[in-house]
Amino acid sequence: IINNYLDGTQGGAEDKISPGGMHFRDSKRKVDYVLAYHYRKRLTRHLPDAGSPEPTRGSASLALVLNGGAGKGRAEHQRQDDSQHALQEQMGPPGMEMVELGPLDALEEEKQLQRQEYERNLVEAGLEIEKDPENKSQGLSFVRIHAPWQVLSREAELLKIKMPTKKMYEITEEGGILKKLNEIWCKLTEPLQPQVPRQGNNNMKSLSYPFSREKIYLYNIKDKDTFFDNATRSRIVREILKRTSTKARNSMGIGTLIANNVYDAAYPLHDGEYDSQNDDMNERKLLYREWARYGVFYKFQPIDLIRKYFGEKIALYFAWLGLYTEFLIPSSVVGIIVFLYGCITIESDIPSKEMCDQRNAFTMCPLCDKFCDYWNLSSACATARASHLFDNPATVFFSIFMALWATMFLEQWKRLQMRLNYFWDLTGLEEEEEHPRPEYETKLLQKKLKNKNITTGNSNEVRCNLLFSLDEKEKLTWNDRMPGYAANFGLILFMIMLTFSAVFGVIVYRITTAAALSFSTNEKTRSNVRVTVTATAVIINLVVILILDEIYGAVAKWLTEIEVPKTEKTFEERLILKAFLLKFVNSYAPIFYVAFFKGRFVGRPGHYVYVFDGYRMEECAPGGCLMELCIQLSIIMLGKQLIQNNLFEIGIPKLKKLFRKLKDERTEGKEMDTNQSKNPQQWDLDYILEPFTGLTPEYMEMIIQFGFVTLFVASFPLAPLFALLNNIIEVRLDAKKFVTELRRPDTVRAKDIGIWFNILSCIGKLSVIINAFVIAVTSDFIPRLMYQYAYSQNGTMHGFINHTLSYFNVSHLKAGTQPENSLFAQDVLFCRFKDYREPPWSKNQYEFSKQYWAVLSARLAFVILFQNLVMFLSVLVDWMIPDIPKDISEQIKKEKSVLVDFFLKEEHEKLKLIESFIAHDKQKHKSGTKGKRIRAASFSQFNRSQKGSFASFSSQHTEV
Repeated sequence: IINNYLDGTQGGAEDKISPGGMHFRDSKRKVDYVLAYHYRKRLTRHLPDAGSPEPTRGSASLALVLNGGAGKGRAEHQRQDDSQHALQEQMGPPGMEMVELGPLDALEEEKQLQRQEYERNLVEAGLEIEKDPENKSQGLSFVRIHAPWQVLSREAELLKIKMPTKKMYEITEEGGILKKLNEIWCKLTEPLQPQVPRQGNNNMKSLSYPFSREKIYLYNIKDKDTFFDNATRSRIVREILKRTSTKARNSMGIGTLIANNVYDAAYPLHDGEYDSQNDDMNERKLLYREWARYGVFYKFQPIDLIRKYFGEKIALYFAWLGLYTEFLIPSSVVGIIVFLYGCITIESDIPSKEMCDQRNAFTMCPLCDKFCDYWNLSSACATARASHLFDNPATVFFSIFMALWATMFLEQWKRLQMRLNYFWDLTGLEEEEEHPRPEYETKLLQKKLKNKNITTGNSNEVRCNLLFSLDEKEKLTWNDRMPGYAANFGLILFMIMLTFSAVFGVIVYRITTAAALSFSTNEKTRSNVRVTVTATAVIINLVVILILDEIYGAVAKWLTEIEVPKTEKTFEERLILKAFLLKFVNSYAPIFYVAFFKGRFVGRPGHYVYVFDGYRMEECAPGGCLMELCIQLSIIMLGKQLIQNNLFEIGIPKLKKLFRKLKDERTEGKEMDTNQSKNPQQWDLDYILEPFTGLTPEYMEMIIQFGFVTLFVASFPLAPLFALLNNIIEVRLDAKKFVTELRRPDTVRAKDIGIWFNILSCIGKLSVIINAFVIAVTSDFIPRLMYQYAYSQNGTMHGFINHTLSYFNVSHLKAGTQPENSLFAQDVLFCRFKDYREPPWSKNQYEFSKQYWAVLSARLAFVILFQNLVMFLSVLVDWMIPDIPKDISEQIKKEKSVLVDFFLKEEHEKLKLIESFIAHDKQKHKSGTKGKRIRAASFSQFNRSQKGSFASFSSQHTEV
């Protein structure tokens, strides 16, 4: 460790703490990253030396600063003394003897050694470190990290970070009517724009180029401290933390150290407080005022500021969420129109009128054995009228519209994504080579150790050597991962079966509850059996879904970990696929059952299908299963959005934050620093916040909602409306969570939303097939169409209800299943049931009739026709809308030519400068040896200027 010193002041800690807690104690160097850890010192006892002085730990505030800082000259003179002082500070004051190590003390000692080695390696990498003194028996301590210019410029060049150059060029806009419409739109939406500062002229764009120290004269560097913004600085430091390793316990970076509890957390700092009362404005406070409050729900999102503060990956999520929410507006309007059409036409719907007409004496067969009586179809009038609200010809149009809507949404997102890539300088972004995950390298090391048959007793030194000699060609093979793959396959299959078991359990509940309520002597209870059973069963389904969702999220993560993926990207993709598969099955299994299976395997009177002894399979309502599907879909969708997406997101982070705060207070106990508690620094405030765990939960809840909006939209046209209302809150809820509840995430550059786009595309294609089957199988659209054009005598719907009801001779009921104490017993010879079957007086009594096969053929033909038509229209829309906007494509080409011209001009000016310098040098120094020496020195000075100290000659370059 070079240039380390202890800076002590007698005036108290508050004199040296930087205002705002964003800098080192010299108030000059920024804190780019923070490492936090808990420490616990060994117990000590006094030696029997009465003359030893009492320790005075609290008399001075000490801060250990490594590798540079204020007071550097003083520190260079006393490095060795201060190193000994630091060591003595850790070991304890004179007159104290360390007690023998216990198990916990040994573990703490090992952690301390790892921390010391890791921080020493960080200093060797060029970073500067400031540490708090460990002046309590146990507590929380922070390591603050600063990256100087040399490190930032070196790493920016290695990471190929694009930085703005001096060159600005004009963005050509589309002319004609599109320009006029754009100007009108901008004026109309001006009150909806967030009040955030815009960088420069909107019509001008800075030319960006990957940072290079050799071409440093190209960049517009006004101040080295602000050239790289906070997000870029923290990203650079994070890369160094990830690749810096230690030999102790085979640690491969900060991820492994946190996993081994050597450090508790590693995070960049927020830009100050968001709710401070002073007039100092920072980006976090600006985001809170203009974006992360419910009061600004009507405003557009400041996507550029989000990108600057949180990075491209998080900004792309909010851009996608914003576009999705905007697209829900037209679909909500069309859904409302379809619903209103059902309300308006309900009085003119002939089948509903026939069902409600009490003059039509349709005596229906009993709904259960023995205890259920015959009943009139007119008693189901309310259900039939309600079904018409969602089961009408307009729902077919709406299904086609939503399929095209999903295609247009995905196409528009691709265009917006490309536009953002251009303005955020991501067009030439290459896939960065990721470091292998610590778990992968540990597994690889274990494999190598096993192959070499190294015993644990004498393998520490060899293990360390193996750690740093792992070859890139060495990797985990299929055989190494086979146990993980087998566990994945088995457990995922088990979880899916568990979901089906839960659905079956609810089915059994519905059947048994319906039978039990039918036995009731209360007439009101028996008349509301179907409503009671449906409502309670859906609520049970919702609770089961919420519980299993949380379980499946944890299981998916564990299954992905035992697979040992090599990189973080691979880990994230596999986790997403597993979690989506499990949550998709969990969320939609009850809905699939109601849509396609309920009422299909009931049998017929006299030959019913029984689940258990005496319990018949449940049937659909007289108006069909579509109304029940609508109820199921609406309650599950609204319940998940209200409870899981909103209450859980608000409540759980607050509870975790409170728990962490109480835990830290209990750990530090009475030794808590009063000054620190009164004036907490930014790293203290950020440590209390919840750590950022990724965007997977945010995307997952929106993707599941997208499924609710598209997959079964034929049964619930109001789904887009409820999704829109939820998302208006969701955008601000997520924004508030990121700004106020979470630690600042590491900035990650990304060109797209990754595997989520593929999942959205699959859901969009699947929705076409599912909606085709919902219309053909679940609704009465095809039977009505067939009756009107094939069986009706006058081409109207009169007589449709009678056409769909089959006859059954009540004398054919099995013994013991006839209704007891029936009011209809003496008058009823035939009862009716909904099916296409031959009457009892036919030769093939109770067999499927010709109408059944005709309707079935029509259903299948409709599915094929609907699917191919909508797929064709989707492909047509996809072809008509280009993925890259025309203006962006032209701007990318223009940027390339401008970049070439800029380089040629700069190189030409550089060459002219060199020639003029040589000519001036020749005129001034005509003597040989002396002139050569001076020219050599001048050239070396010029080279240094080009590489690092650019101030000497860059000022002579022409401003472009």
